[in-house]
Amino acid sequence: MSKKPSIPKGTRDFNPEEVTRRNYIFNIIKETFSLYGFQPIETPSFENSATLMGKYGEEGDRLIFKILNSGDYLSKVNEELYTEKDSQKITAKISEKALRYDLTVPFARYVVQHQNEITFPFKRYQIQPVWRADRPQKGRFREFYQCDADVVGSTSLWQEVEFVQLYDAVFNKLGLRGVTIKLNNRKILSGIAQTIGAEDKLIDFTVALDKLDKIGEDGVKKEMRDKGISEDALQKLQPLFSFTGSNDEKINALKKLLHGSQIGLKGAAELEFITKNIEALGLQRASLEIDVTLARGLNYYTGAIFEVSAPTEVKMGSIGGGGRYDDLTGIFGLKNMSGVGISFGLDRIYLVLEELKLFPETVSENSKALFINFGKKEALYAMKAITNLRKAGVKVELYPDEAKMGKQMGYADKRNIPYTVLAGEKEMEVQSFTLKNMKSGEQIQVTYSELEKYLG
Repeated sequence: MSKKPSIPKGTRDFNPEEVTRRNYIFNIIKETFSLYGFQPIETPSFENSATLMGKYGEEGDRLIFKILNSGDYLSKVNEELYTEKDSQKITAKISEKALRYDLTVPFARYVVQHQNEITFPFKRYQIQPVWRADRPQKGRFREFYQCDADVVGSTSLWQEVEFVQLYDAVFNKLGLRGVTIKLNNRKILSGIAQTIGAEDKLIDFTVALDKLDKIGEDGVKKEMRDKGISEDALQKLQPLFSFTGSNDEKINALKKLLHGSQIGLKGAAELEFITKNIEALGLQRASLEIDVTLARGLNYYTGAIFEVSAPTEVKMGSIGGGGRYDDLTGIFGLKNMSGVGISFGLDRIYLVLEELKLFPETVSENSKALFINFGKKEALYAMKAITNLRKAGVKVELYPDEAKMGKQMGYADKRNIPYTVLAGEKEMEVQSFTLKNMKSGEQIQVTYSELEKYLG
């Protein structure tokens, strides 16, 4: 008995219309990356496990898809390991490779491996799929594309300013209003942890704080208590949960809160540089907002942190994010190589554009016209015209079979092909074509040059 076909949870098939719309987003992002001076690279879909593990925090490591070694992978697991039933130890023996979790760590590996071929500062963009063993839900998939841009080899904060502009430029081209670019700085989080006496629990502190929008103030406090952060520390932290005002007002409040922390004040100064210069340069569609609870639970950020929120009328998680990482390449042996980067969440951006009906009607890969097939001689006559039209860059096609007229017209209608071209004996005698508008039903007789003009 044949099994019903299916695909794994968290993955999707894409029909022609969906692929066309995705390519529309891809192309706008690529064009903007290129406009800002970024160059494309690609890396393998899977990496050595050692490259990925330990780079995303404990929670991130659990979401990495491991690849079983080929052959008798259980031969390296002894009886003692079986008895212990320690999944992590067993996995280390039976899996040496894993699907990439993001594009940033593979990029750091790429930079170190190709450092003698690269001109620094190196501006790269990368658009490829990544995989996460996450729980599938709306806007969250196990296989999805990331669209990343990074600069390594420069500590200049002008890079952060340009990334804010780049986000804004892409959303402007997509016609997406109401996008908020949230900004924080990991140095501020370190300063806050220092100020409240929880410096030794910085990772626990930031991971919990990053969940504020998901589990609320009470949930965050509970998680912090569970991680050993004291009630006194939580009391000092209270102002963060109701941090309001303009960006200038927030920065001034941070300076007061962090007056005893040198690293915290440095983070506030960096935020001030970015916000002041963006204010001077202006944004087209997006708004820039300081969010001191923004932590992004990734261990490698050291400076600015970005997260992009969709318009409020759409219930969607972040549609982009990134930040500054001062020594990510150091984990692969190349020290003092500062970098900063951002990512666009293509799949979520697609859902937002779809829900807000922002895809242009002209986004289509359909043929402009279908030539009706009346027989061998007529098909050859049509194919000569089709060949010339394609050379002129016009998308046209011939119905492959000599079928009934109704069937061929129905095919064009279902495919949303706007025109059909009839080329029968009468047309061949006078070297013409009958062009039919499928919406209006209007038909006109045209020469080849007129046909090219109508369809071009």
